[in-house]
Amino acid sequence: MSAELQEPGPEGPERSPGSGGHSGASGSGQCPPLATPAPWSLPRWRAYVAAAVLCYINLLNYMNWFIIAGVLLDVQKFFGISDSSAGLLQTVFTGCLLLSAPVFGYLGDRHSRKATLSFGILLWSGAGLSSSFIPPQYSWLFFLSRGAVGIGAASYSTLAPTILADLFVRDQRTRVLAIFYIFIPVGSGLGYVLGSAVKALTGNWHWALRIMPCLEAVALILLLTLVPDPPRGAAEKQREVGALRSTWCEDVRYLGRNWSFVWSTLGVTAMAFVTGAVGFWAPKFLFEARVVHGLQPPCFQQPCDSKDSLIFGALTVVTGIIGVVLGAEASRRYKKVNPRAEPLICASSLLAAAVCLYLALILAPTTLLAAYVFLALGELLLSCNWAVVADILLSVVLPKCRGTAEALQITVGHVLGDASSPYLIGLISSVLRARRPDTYLQRFLSLQQSFLCCAFAVVLGGGCFLQVALHLEEDQAQAQQPGSGTPENKDAECQRLLPGTDASTEDS
Repeated sequence: MSAELQEPGPEGPERSPGSGGHSGASGSGQCPPLATPAPWSLPRWRAYVAAAVLCYINLLNYMNWFIIAGVLLDVQKFFGISDSSAGLLQTVFTGCLLLSAPVFGYLGDRHSRKATLSFGILLWSGAGLSSSFIPPQYSWLFFLSRGAVGIGAASYSTLAPTILADLFVRDQRTRVLAIFYIFIPVGSGLGYVLGSAVKALTGNWHWALRIMPCLEAVALILLLTLVPDPPRGAAEKQREVGALRSTWCEDVRYLGRNWSFVWSTLGVTAMAFVTGAVGFWAPKFLFEARVVHGLQPPCFQQPCDSKDSLIFGALTVVTGIIGVVLGAEASRRYKKVNPRAEPLICASSLLAAAVCLYLALILAPTTLLAAYVFLALGELLLSCNWAVVADILLSVVLPKCRGTAEALQITVGHVLGDASSPYLIGLISSVLRARRPDTYLQRFLSLQQSFLCCAFAVVLGGGCFLQVALHLEEDQAQAQQPGSGTPENKDAECQRLLPGTDASTEDS
């Protein structure tokens, strides 16, 4: 285990009691306290500036996730692709993201996180810009470019939360994570808005992909100049031990036995399945609902009406901000009286969201207003969980394994979640349409019925978070023990750091 440090970050240095003496190793396996090495510290204002920059980049990250969904009808017509192929477009994006996330998690736990994030921003920015110049006969190249954007996004989604975890601690971390994760729904909503608004202004959906690189160039400059790369575990006063690193397989075995991590990952997977499907298909579903109600003519040529993308984008932004703030604040207050507050809040919000999504889908053919209301409520309840599930992961996993933990959660969540759900919904819709008359009403009903599986997925997610509540306290206690080793190498590290051995001052 590593020695305790002075507490860095925005709260300022604070020397831990008893850190300057030595004592024998206890029977519980704890390492003897060692002389405190030089601490890592950061002024309060620098930590908050770094958090602001990371939030801005997170906004751009999620705008890239859903900017295509905001102009999906035009993309389909430009490249001549069906619903199932359009769903595959998002599947390629998230598939490449999930395949590269473990690589970035491994690199982030062992090398410079700033360098890795800079590479990711350059990759997704360049791929997005180049995709706007692809001619219609090369649709496969457009699919590949979306995959490259997904690889770049994986670096940020994996590593940015771990930097925040090393800058803030306790309630400050909860609040900062809440602000950080607000930009998931806000960025997603602005992706729809930017795509549809730029298309409406220019008459060409390609310009939406050409504006983003300008914003991303600013983000890269801010990252390089204003964001530090703190030692892993700095906020918890745990010393980063570089010479005695556990292997990636040891980290994975440790996470596989961490039941809070396992069940929360499955819960996040259910959330990702629903948000991926709804985020990709909801604008088209609402457009076709308006056609069925006689409020909108069908779209047979470009440019298609973008009103529903704008409405859905605005709903996503508003409900996302309210939901993330409500979830984080409820978690912060409730866990003062119940240590299992976080998974219980996630479970209850997901079960309520399932009811809202089901009612939104069932009522859409009858009353469009009720569909919008229940869809907005469902999005709000889903958004309550973004900051809370991140706080769960960071509290139950050892600091040195957080990059790998984020990567594995992203990978599993995307493999079984939003990498497959857009394609699955589109595939079911296409299969149902093939067996029915080719009318607009039947097209709408096929998409509606394919959406119903989302409500059942949310119920499963709620059950997973109930399981997290059973294991949370035990896993948090283990992760908060002073030290940075996984269970496999803690004893070896204690021996290595005992006073009088050659290695005891190696990392001082």
